[in-house]
Amino acid sequence: MKPLRPLSSLLATAFILFSASTATFAANTFDPATLPAVTAPSIPQHTVRITDFGAISDGHSLNTDAINRAIASVAAKGGGRVVIPAGLWRTGPIVLQSRIELHVEDGALVQFSDNRADYPLIETSFEGRAQLRCQPPISGRDLEHIAIIGKGVFDGAGQAWRPVKKMKMTAGQWSELVASGGALNANKDIWYPSADIRDGNEHRGERSPEFLQRTRDSLRPVLVSLTNCKHILLDGPTFQNSPGWCVHPLMCDQLIVRNVTIRNPWFAQNGDGLDLESCSNVIVENSSFDVGDDAICLKSGRDAEGRARGRPTENVIVRHCIVYHGHGGFVVGSEMSGGVRRIHVTDVTFIGTDVGLRFKSTRGRGGVVEDILIERVRMTNIPGEALLFDLFYGTKAPDEADPASVNSPLLAANPVTEETPAFRNILIRDLVSLDAERAALIRGLPEMPVENVRLENVRLSARSGIFIADAANVSFNDVQVLVEKGPALAIRDSAKIETRSVSLKNNDGALVTVKGSRSSTIDLRGTGTASTAITVASEVPTSAVTRP
Repeated sequence: MKPLRPLSSLLATAFILFSASTATFAANTFDPATLPAVTAPSIPQHTVRITDFGAISDGHSLNTDAINRAIASVAAKGGGRVVIPAGLWRTGPIVLQSRIELHVEDGALVQFSDNRADYPLIETSFEGRAQLRCQPPISGRDLEHIAIIGKGVFDGAGQAWRPVKKMKMTAGQWSELVASGGALNANKDIWYPSADIRDGNEHRGERSPEFLQRTRDSLRPVLVSLTNCKHILLDGPTFQNSPGWCVHPLMCDQLIVRNVTIRNPWFAQNGDGLDLESCSNVIVENSSFDVGDDAICLKSGRDAEGRARGRPTENVIVRHCIVYHGHGGFVVGSEMSGGVRRIHVTDVTFIGTDVGLRFKSTRGRGGVVEDILIERVRMTNIPGEALLFDLFYGTKAPDEADPASVNSPLLAANPVTEETPAFRNILIRDLVSLDAERAALIRGLPEMPVENVRLENVRLSARSGIFIADAANVSFNDVQVLVEKGPALAIRDSAKIETRSVSLKNNDGALVTVKGSRSSTIDLRGTGTASTAITVASEVPTSAVTRP
């Protein structure tokens, strides 16, 4: 395993990138062909049906005991298949065991109970931190060779758990929801299923054991939680309507996710699709996502806990997937403190996704995201950025549209420490995006620029263009950017920007703007843009920009 880059090296990089060096653009050395093979689980040929253990498909009987006894019986014989036949099966938490295949047949709906008391508090992890949460509807820990297969549906009864924000509903929907019961927050703009859930979410400060027990229902579980497992296959089912995240593999190895459908209401709070956290050797393929938060998301722990765990998400292939609604289509972060590396994303489609490719982190996280290859991407109707790399996530970053932001204290470089995140060595090629709000945002930190990003054969059509700030070694080769307003390419305090065969078009104003006293080695010759369409601010060093 390649070690994470030491702090001394990061410090040196931060210094060198903004020096007056004339070094050429570094090549991306990541080759997907070097990724390790991923092997499916091995399940013995022994089969039982949950009806053999008294399960009843009437939509009312609680089948928790029958399903778990079926799993335990098969596990005691060395493993095999547990079949959930067509029908409506109501149940509480299902706990997997090693060498078990849970086979949910076509026509089977596994409806998890909406009685929150069926899910006791347990020690688990959520959003990158160890904490108490209610038991997940499907879980497995420290297992080997497990599978969930078939064309049936798992419904997590998320409506019994999730808060809903007024801003995400029509007036009629909001009125109907409030009239159904539950409780509102003080501002009357967030609805909760109960007063205890409201109190748990709204409380700030210490939480006594008594308070935690009273407000336990606010500690929403993920729908599928797999922790420290090896050789896992999810093939075919629909996972939907989760209380929190939908599918959360944590510290897992040898994982295949294919042919699955992951769905949540678009207003589902924390309604992520697939969150791979500190996982290695993963394939995600031929799957669709329509969710309330990030769709396909790579994480590795949060802040000090994630750095102490020290397990990156690595050796991941994502291919032939489609994302509809979601905050991000393919996402890294923001909890990436253990690092993310050696990732290959190919042949993916985003339709109506808030942001297409979304990389996010912030000061305090630490961690290195590196060696990413993304190719053959199609996206349309993107309300935010088609491409986003942002190390100011969760803070009010300086806004390039606000002239006063040049004096923001956030633009002062902080010392580089283990809490400083880094994005580097990212190649994006063969991408087409139509109808985005902004073509791209590449924004590093003054002390740690986003480094070594290449765009090749990329077509971007958006209302506003590409904004680059605190970045270094950014290369554009065969790139077209068509925008409705403002500059197609805006650069601030960045170094070693290279353009080759770049076409920039807008309806008015300068095509390119360069600002910031730390800008250097910006080569615009590949744009073919007339000098009159390039605006260079007075604080930019005279030798910093090479014009066509």
